[in-house]
Amino acid sequence: MPLRSTLRAALAAVVVCCASAPVAAQGLDLTIDHVCIALGDVPEVTGLRLNFRDSNLRRVAGMNVTIWNPYGEGTGVVRGIALGLPITGAREIDGLALGVFGVGATHRIRGIGIAPLGLGAGGSLDGIMLAGVGVGSGGAMTGIGISGIGIGAAGRMRGLFVGGIGVGTGTSFDGVAIGGIGVGGGGEVRGIVLGGVGVGSSGSVSGLAVGGVGVGAGGDLTGVAIGGIGVGAGGTLRGLAFGGIGVGAQRIRGAAISGFGAGGMDVRGVLLAGGWNKIERGGTLTGVTISSFNQVKGAQHGLAIGIVNFAEELHGVQVGLINIARNNSRGARVLPLVNFHRD
Repeated sequence: MPLRSTLRAALAAVVVCCASAPVAAQGLDLTIDHVCIALGDVPEVTGLRLNFRDSNLRRVAGMNVTIWNPYGEGTGVVRGIALGLPITGAREIDGLALGVFGVGATHRIRGIGIAPLGLGAGGSLDGIMLAGVGVGSGGAMTGIGISGIGIGAAGRMRGLFVGGIGVGTGTSFDGVAIGGIGVGGGGEVRGIVLGGVGVGSSGSVSGLAVGGVGVGAGGDLTGVAIGGIGVGAGGTLRGLAFGGIGVGAQRIRGAAISGFGAGGMDVRGVLLAGGWNKIERGGTLTGVTISSFNQVKGAQHGLAIGIVNFAEELHGVQVGLINIARNNSRGARVLPLVNFHRD
């Protein structure tokens, strides 16, 4: 078809759209059966919808372009592209959400979200979310999130998340999280978590956790944990822990290595420190402890190597300059070089 004829046909189609379209109170509706172009706050469009600020949006399948965020809490569903010049929002956005400044949804964003400033949803975020300042969700977050300052969710987080300052969740986390300052969780944290200053959770931590200053868990700590200053767990430490100054947990099942001190209440494994390994009063060591001073204020089952070794109850061997076993007979309670007790 010649170019002139093609242009005539396209113009005729537009004229038919305009002739058939009512001028709604909300804007100029150029659609036929809601299909075509709408200018203003037209509730339902399949095609292109251009509006300054939404208040009556029900559904857009195609592209919704707005200048400012919706009135109130935001209504309607956009499936396709939601473009904000500079801000856009809706109740739900499925597809591509792009705001020159920001993007928001009262319920959910699913797909790809990009905003130089902030991006958030009152409910869930699912997909790839990129923001210059922050990404936030009042519910769960699944997929990939990258932000210049921080990423946070009140619900569960699953996927890969990188925050220039931090990454945090009010509940559990599964995946990979990297925070320039820290990574934190209100529940169970599983996967690979790296914090420039620290990694912490009020629940358990399992996997690989690395904190420039420290790693801590209110519950169990399982896997490999590395803290520039220390590593600690309120429950059981299972696996391998390195602390620049100290490592401690109520129960240790594995190896704790520290620049200065390590200890706990119930230890089965290896304690290795430069200064002082300590088992609390009434506790038990089953395995090996190596330090300048090994202080077992409970029962030692195994081997202690140090300058000074002390055991309230020795059921094994001490090797060091001074070896003290309080449960030995009077003449063998303090011995140089080697002390032992055979049950």
